[in-house]
Amino acid sequence: MSVLKVVEILGNSPVSFEDAIKNVVSEASKTIKDIKSVYVQDMQVTVNNNEISEYRVTAKVCFGIMSV
Repeated sequence: MSVLKVVEILGNSPVSFEDAIKNVVSEASKTIKDIKSVYVQDMQVTVNNNEISEYRVTAKVCFGIMSV
């Protein structure tokens, strides 16, 4: 039997939503092992001078918990 845990992580990028999601996975993988999936819950942008300045995502990262 496997047990999974979900954590919510916010990510951002000045480039794109895709890059923001990659940043979430990259940063999460530094401390979380066995990532199974990422569910993007919300996407936002910040705007300065009528231009998109930052892409933001709220993501749920699902990973396996090792049992003993």
